[in-house]
Amino acid sequence: MALLSIPGGLLIAIEGIDGAGKTTLAKVIADELSANGAKVALSKEPTTGPWGMKMRESAAAGRLTPEEELRLLILDRRQHVDELIAPALGRGEVVILDRYFPSNVAYQGAAGIDIPDVLKANEFAPRPDLLLLLDLEPPVGLGRIRARGDAPNHFETSENLKRCREIFLSLNLPRTVVIDASSPAATVAAQAIQHVHEALARKTAKADGASPATAE
Repeated sequence: MALLSIPGGLLIAIEGIDGAGKTTLAKVIADELSANGAKVALSKEPTTGPWGMKMRESAAAGRLTPEEELRLLILDRRQHVDELIAPALGRGEVVILDRYFPSNVAYQGAAGIDIPDVLKANEFAPRPDLLLLLDLEPPVGLGRIRARGDAPNHFETSENLKRCREIFLSLNLPRTVVIDASSPAATVAAQAIQHVHEALARKTAKADGASPATAE
């Protein structure tokens, strides 16, 4: 499938608790699409911008209040949308995000902020054409974090990840696909790439005026 430009672009968000394999999968998908001629913008949240870095620093220094976390993440996401996501989509690129607003809902929701309030605060964020939710038991995720030589941070406790996982699974956001992240990495990648190609077929069919079923 040769992909040079997708009308309106394609937004892919990869979500799940810590240790689920989001970063690895994002790179695999980016490489697959680039090899097929697509222009890919690979990014992550929190970003390395000023607001995102404040949020990242808190993971090591100690959690902020949930309200302050939400404030920083919204500021970071607005900048991300304005400077990278919206322009790349406008150029017909595939935008792949390692975490997006659903993580905001899950983690700040688990910290006590009402989920409808977090969703409302994120209404400005473009909705993904495909949301890949990597589902994993928290003990497995924590084991992976330790296996790669990292110490779990303030966000990465078993109880917190359990609450986050429950919220992720309860959101039922449009165009969400749940993938068992305990499967071998190659299996996860193959399933994800299949769903990516299906999302591309839907998007190009819509632009061409054909039915998605026909395109797939």
